[in-house]
Amino acid sequence: MRTCAELGIKTVAVFSEPDRSALHVRMADEAYAIGGAASAESYLVIERIIETATACGADAIHPGYGFLSENASFSAACEEAGITFIGPHPSAILSMGDKTAARSLMKKAGIPMPPGTIESVDTMESGLSEAEKIGYPVLIKAAAGGGGKGMRIVTNRSEFASLFSASRNEARSAFGDERVFIEKYISHPRHIEFQILADQHGNVIHLFERECSIQRRHQKVVEEAPSSVLDSSLRKKMGQAAIEAARSCAYVGAGTIEFLLDADNNFYFMEMNTRLQVEHPVTEWITGIDLVAAQIRIAEGHPLPWLQEEIKMNGHAIECRVYAEDPARQFMPGPGKLIRHRAPGGFGIRVDAGVEESDVISIHYDPMISKLISWGGNRAEAISRMIRALNEYEIAGVPTTIPFCRLVMEHESFRSGQFSTHFVNDHFNPDELPANHDGKFVKEALSQVAAEMYQNGIGRKNGAEGTISDNEQKGSAVREIGNSSGMSPWRKIRPLRRS
Repeated sequence: MRTCAELGIKTVAVFSEPDRSALHVRMADEAYAIGGAASAESYLVIERIIETATACGADAIHPGYGFLSENASFSAACEEAGITFIGPHPSAILSMGDKTAARSLMKKAGIPMPPGTIESVDTMESGLSEAEKIGYPVLIKAAAGGGGKGMRIVTNRSEFASLFSASRNEARSAFGDERVFIEKYISHPRHIEFQILADQHGNVIHLFERECSIQRRHQKVVEEAPSSVLDSSLRKKMGQAAIEAARSCAYVGAGTIEFLLDADNNFYFMEMNTRLQVEHPVTEWITGIDLVAAQIRIAEGHPLPWLQEEIKMNGHAIECRVYAEDPARQFMPGPGKLIRHRAPGGFGIRVDAGVEESDVISIHYDPMISKLISWGGNRAEAISRMIRALNEYEIAGVPTTIPFCRLVMEHESFRSGQFSTHFVNDHFNPDELPANHDGKFVKEALSQVAAEMYQNGIGRKNGAEGTISDNEQKGSAVREIGNSSGMSPWRKIRPLRRS
């Protein structure tokens, strides 16, 4: 929405009932309710989103990086409705969203892949036979999705049958598709991904790599650009492979080619994300390119304004994802109200937050609070700046991953660049987490709330339908237009003017 404002484009938000006063709703020029808390009743209902876009006269839809962002049916529905989908064509999403189809394309394009099956494995007996050929350990992976869902590591023959069944069951539950395939398990790999941009005129470039090896539950927590392990020769090879991967499916838009890098610096294609990535800010910072603006211009039909040799790296950037999770309890989500949220600032610090102080981290959706990004002239400077920012970040009311991120930044294996995707298993000890100071913030925040209540009375009028609180009058919430009892499911709301 900020990028659109800079480009002179008006924005429309859709929201579920729990997100009625969410930050994206308050920032939009218009906003429409589309259903209940469950994503299956709101954010995943394609017909409702298309109907809302048509009703308000929207020209395009940006799918973000969750929910329907990699859904070929959604892309096709936009196309059918005459609405521009700011992303790839349905065929590219289908090709890369199905892991076995993607492996087939990569084989034809000559992109390195871990040894394994190209097609899905339908029976336990055939899967066991393939595993014996590949050699243990092997990975059983879901064909229809990622994020660690449906993935199992098999270390020997005796455990194959039970893990094969568990993998298929989880894949069926998560993606509605039980197909799995098998590939060689690479011990202690590094997760390296390349950002690509492709226009409608056949031009494809890469914007260098991001390292995303610090993960929990196969999901990223810390990312950085560039990687500390790639030299210029390896970077050039992987970048060219990423471009060829994008060309193999006639890709258009912003996308990410993800690779695994082994201890001998051999790289292997893992998957393609056919959308914007959560960690895109680190690429933006080292290249100076607004990826969202690039997505919009590509969708409008403009050719890329850069040649590959014109893309240069400047410095080093690190992103820490701040989640409402408790690292001391296996990163268990901890939803609740943000009693305090005061983000750090200063030179070289960027904070992309989806919430503000007094907002609620819902039980219904991903518990991310914000993305904290630091930039430095080199990696050491970016790390030092990130430590300062993490120490400066004040959050109270929910547990957060800030202590874990501080531990990572201060850990010798991270600082030396000698780490892998097994960092949490190899190095994380909850007893070594830095102290959290949120208790002090809670007391300060509660004192502030008490003072405001004393000044303003109760602060909210109850009983009369349609009345709003003092905070709402100041523009911190939104108001429905008309009587809700007689309105359609897509109720139009507008932010109130600030006093």
